[in-house]
Amino acid sequence: MSKQPIEPEPGPDPEPGRNRRMKDAEFFDAQPTPRAELPDPTEVVQRLALLACEILAGTRNLDQIGRWVTDDVYRQIAERAVDARRRRSQATATVLKRPNVSVMSSHLCEPRDGVVEGVALVRIGPRTRAVALRLEGLDRRWRASSLALL
Repeated sequence: MSKQPIEPEPGPDPEPGRNRRMKDAEFFDAQPTPRAELPDPTEVVQRLALLACEILAGTRNLDQIGRWVTDDVYRQIAERAVDARRRRSQATATVLKRPNVSVMSSHLCEPRDGVVEGVALVRIGPRTRAVALRLEGLDRRWRASSLALL
């Protein structure tokens, strides 16, 4: 007669449902997408740069960029748009002309699968500005996780 180790019976779970909640959160959170399953990022970089500049110039509504950026980037653009609107209203009481905004060129690099970093040169009226972006493939589409108007 050999002795077999006795395994303790599992006791009551101190936090029932905790593991289930973690699995649900991971399942419903944004899922990374490989580059092969994503569209060409060049158009996305150019479009987001144009949208961001038009929002800051006051010619486009902030809500139009919402689905293409993360929550942090959305808040950052919203704060800058409010500041820009305040500066425009304090600068003059006359109606300002709507600036012509156009993308001149863009350059991209891919530091890893599903991530693209790019810069777009944007002409806003007589000035030229650079917009730096970091796109991440999430849920089979590109989303900007970082955006800086230089």
